Parts: sequence; C-alpha cells; structure tokens
Amino acid sequence: MFNKKTKLKLTDFECNLLINGMNEFRNMLLAEGITTADVDELLLKIISKSEQ
Repeated sequence: MFNKKTKLKLTDFECNLLINGMNEFRNMLLAEGITTADVDELLLKIISKSEQ
C-alpha cells in the first residue's frame, strides 16, 4: 500500500470537474458490479475539502 500523500490546490471549476469525473467512474463500476468503496472514500474526501 502506498503511504505517499499529495496536496493539490484546485479552483472551484477544477474541483467540480474532478467530483463529476469520479462520480461517472463510480457509476461505471456500479454498472459492472465492481465495489466502489475506495472511490466512495475518495469522493467524500474531495467533497468535504471543497466545502471548506
């Protein structure tokens, strides 16, 4: 498992683009019956940071 952390500074537009892209990826995984736990966790982190 990787322990390296990277911080990104995103504009509101970039953050929304990332959230939408991750959500589309999540929907693709769901359609294929693949677990989305890791994507869900990442999406929640992105959303919570974007609200600050």
